[in-house]
Order: sequence, then structure tokens, then C-alpha cells
Amino acid sequence: MAADPGELVARARDGEHRAVARLISLVENASPQLREVTAALAPHTGHAQIVGLTGSPGVGKSTTTSVLVSELRARGKRVGVLAVDPSSPFSGGALLGDRVRMGDHATDDGVFIRSMATRGHLGGLAWATPQALRVLDAAGCDVVLVETVGVGQSEVDVVGLADTAVVLLAPGMGDGVQAAKAGILEIGDVFVVNKADRDGARQTVRELKNMLTLRDGSDEWSPPVLRTVAARAEGLDGVADAVAEHFAWSERTGALARRRRLRARSEIEAIGLDQVRTRMEGLRGGDALDGLADRVLAGEIDPYAAADELLSRA
Repeated sequence: MAADPGELVARARDGEHRAVARLISLVENASPQLREVTAALAPHTGHAQIVGLTGSPGVGKSTTTSVLVSELRARGKRVGVLAVDPSSPFSGGALLGDRVRMGDHATDDGVFIRSMATRGHLGGLAWATPQALRVLDAAGCDVVLVETVGVGQSEVDVVGLADTAVVLLAPGMGDGVQAAKAGILEIGDVFVVNKADRDGARQTVRELKNMLTLRDGSDEWSPPVLRTVAARAEGLDGVADAVAEHFAWSERTGALARRRRLRARSEIEAIGLDQVRTRMEGLRGGDALDGLADRVLAGEIDPYAAADELLSRA
């Protein structure tokens, strides 16, 4: 028997982890109840700070995320973590298993950790991530950390979901150049050079600061460049401070409202395009598209007019 979305949301808001997990599963699996779930969540959202963490594989994202969770918990924050992993080619599930790697928080009722598979979605974020964020927001999380697969030319869309984007780099990996190529310098709000006990850390920080001076100076926020050694839990208090400072600045200047409006616009557009695509696929198997194609070939109508007619039937 299908669970009542309103009841699930109420239980999630009471802190029941099983209800939170069930809601995220409904979202991730595109359940027929998805519209009901979204409607039930809507009145309870807009309170959590969404923090995106991205960086090249090997920079220590998961370790940093785990230690940052501990720091936020010490400050009395309820924390959600969405770890977006590469999909298993066999099961479609999350491959890396961040709940195992973040086992220190497994018994903490103030932390909810979920791994989500990208399922082939470009950009390093699962298509269901915005809705999963909404679940954690409604469930009373003060901060939600989104740990992405990595960075690259197509993997900067974390900024579209995050109120604050944290970019992790490490010395000796050519990350400064990679960041410039991938456009990461444009989207980062806080930069963290992890593994700062390694040779070359100072140079990496210096290069990063120099490159950041080339950013568009119209933005009042000046991204800090911080050094951490996450494996020893060093420097993460500074990261938590910087994230809080950026959020306060965003609220004060209206940048937060602008970013969230763009996020809502993108989500509405994506849902609308998906619905149109679904309806178009329903017409593709029938005679409508063949008939329009024949009329285009016969010169009776042009392709644009045919597309208009097809959309009017969708």
C-alpha cells in the first residue's frame, strides 16, 4: 500500500529518518506520487542553507565533508548530506557508498546521509537532486551538504543548486590550471586547498589567489582561499566560518534571493521540457509525425509550421 505523502512529510518533520529516506526514494524513482510529495513539501521549504562541495577526484571531498559535518554538529546544526556518486553500470545505484565512508555519523539523529546515483546525468548531479534537497530542507536540516562527483567542463552545475559553492583543490595535482579551464574560478564562493601539509601547498594557494584577482570585480564578495588537512580535522572550523559568512552576506545583499530565483526558474523549465518531451514521445509512435513529415516532403508546410502543429497536439 502506498504511503500517504502528507503523512510521510509530517513524520520526516518529526525527525524520523525512515520517512526521510522513503521520501527521497519516491523522488529518486520518479514515483507516480511525485507531484503529491512535492506539493506536501512545498510549504516547509526555503530554510536550509545548501552548500555544494566539488573538486577533482582525490582531493579529499568525502573526508572534508565528514569533518565539516562534525564541525557543524558541534555548532548545533542539523545536517543533511547528499553524496552524488557515479552510477553502477549494473544496478544504477550509487557506486561509492558515502554512508560507509561517513560511518562516524551513522548513529547521530541530527545527521542524515544519502548517496544518490547520477544515473548518467551530465554535470555530476542526479536529476532528482533538487527534489531530494527539498526533502531534507522540509525535514528540518539547517545545512545540507551536496558532495558532487567531481569537476570538469560539464560539472559546474553545483552552483545552480547551492547557496554557497565550496571548491576543493589539492597541491601537486595541477588543480589551479584545471580550475581555470573548467570555469570553477567563476562559480566558487569559498576555495579550500586540502592536504595543505604537502609540498606545494603554499604555491597552490598563491596561484589560486592570483587567478581569483582576474575574476569580475563587480561582485562584492571576495572568495577566501583556505588551507585544510581534513585527514587530521585541521582548518575545517575556518571553512564553516566562511560558509556562514557567505550565507549572511548573500542574505544581506539579496544575492541569495537572486540565486534561489534562478534555481526555481531552471527547475520549472526542466520540468516543463521533460513534460513536453514525454508527450512528444507519445506522438512519435503514431501516425501524426509521419503525416506531418509527408506534408513537409510534399512542400505543403514548412518544418517550423509542422513543429508548431505537433506541439499543439502534445
